[in-house]
Amino acid sequence: MQHRWFRLATVIACVAAAPLAAQPAPKTGAEVLQRMHDAYAGRWYKTLRFVQKTTIRRRDGTDTVITWHESLRYTDAHGAQLRIDQGDLSAGNGVLYTADSTWVVRGGKLAATRPNGNEFLPLIEGVYMQPVARTMKELDSAKIDMQRVARAEWQGRPAWIVGASSPNDTTSTQFWVDVDRNVVVRMLLSPGGPGPMLDIRLDGYVPLEKGWLATKIVMTESGKPRQSEEYSDWKANIPLDAELFSVEKWNEARHWAK
Repeated sequence: MQHRWFRLATVIACVAAAPLAAQPAPKTGAEVLQRMHDAYAGRWYKTLRFVQKTTIRRRDGTDTVITWHESLRYTDAHGAQLRIDQGDLSAGNGVLYTADSTWVVRGGKLAATRPNGNEFLPLIEGVYMQPVARTMKELDSAKIDMQRVARAEWQGRPAWIVGASSPNDTTSTQFWVDVDRNVVVRMLLSPGGPGPMLDIRLDGYVPLEKGWLATKIVMTESGKPRQSEEYSDWKANIPLDAELFSVEKWNEARHWAK
């Protein structure tokens, strides 16, 4: 009897210790998103703020460096919302994003609206907070083939590719997910709709609250630098004034960086 219980305990221990990478391969993108959701459901941070050093490579090869202050929150009513204050806060310039809409602000006033949003938001925030069906709908505009999933390796770690059948496919819209951490590490897409395909790499991951934060983002087009982002002074699960996410209250909202 003791031998039987010992064998059973050994089997249970081995199963518990099995790496996540050894799980059955997901067959669809929805399954990958479900794994991401389940890994952090109820634990991922609902608010985030940080300072970002943004380096933009112009077509003439020169660089422009600007400081952005970014505020992110998730609510059931609005989903994930991202406010970016660009440059001097007193100038009142920036952008407000959701997964499907964009509002451009200049001098504290609405300057333009666009019927497309930020494809990052469903994959870095929304997926952990909401039903997968909602995340799938938010990703519709990215035109990712959710029926194609491939295994790959990224920076020495196992990854799933959603939207391509091979790591050699660099033309299909896709995103890569670290198998063990269940976070996005790479995206190939055209942000905001029509435009050039960008290779977007999320790096410098650090533990944050009970989730993760990529602190360095690099975007390239045909192998050439387009934009890089370096985060600092990040904090999560802190109160953010709701008016920060109102275009009408852009300048009046209590900003954490002022």
